[in-house]
Amino acid sequence: MKNLLLALVLLLTVSINAQDDAAFKAETIEFIKLTGATKAFEDAIDQIGNMVSQDNKEAYKKEATGTLDDLYSEMAGLYMGEFTRDEIKALVDFYKSDLGKKLASKQVALAQKGMMMGQSWGMKVQGIAQKYN
Repeated sequence: MKNLLLALVLLLTVSINAQDDAAFKAETIEFIKLTGATKAFEDAIDQIGNMVSQDNKEAYKKEATGTLDDLYSEMAGLYMGEFTRDEIKALVDFYKSDLGKKLASKQVALAQKGMMMGQSWGMKVQGIAQKYN
């Protein structure tokens, strides 16, 4: 009887934790989508799809878009390892604010421009390093 009670308590605990994890994951995926990632991934699908023949474009788009749920789930795991549930909730609240929406709308362009600046800077530093060889 004692073992049965212990097993039921364990099962209930696992069930509650699974529900909490599912809710945390759903909140994290919401955060990821609010950051503008959805637009960036859709743009990438469209850009990569430019090499697909017109006859196959619809099937390609459907299959490629179907991969997004798995990607969001994987990314959620990454963020869940770095942020607490309360932090994710705060980030969701931020990205729902006017300032957060503005950041999300500009984030991809800013990241691209930042990467170009970083590459330019890297070439400059490489030139400095070559001076000292």
